[in-house]
Amino acid sequence: MINAAQVKQYLKEVRTETRKVTFPTKQDTVTTTWVVIIVVIIIGFYLGLLDVILSFFVGMAMS
Repeated sequence: MINAAQVKQYLKEVRTETRKVTFPTKQDTVTTTWVVIIVVIIIGFYLGLLDVILSFFVGMAMS
């Protein structure tokens, strides 16, 4: 069974570890967001083009 001393020790350790965390700056977050958006757009265009090409070839094979 968990007692109050264990809970207190756990919360103390959580607080210590939380102080070690470094959060990204606003600029880092904005930059990373733009990178993700651009990569998603590029992959979307690539997959769309691949779909059109494969659909064309499958259509030719079926006719």
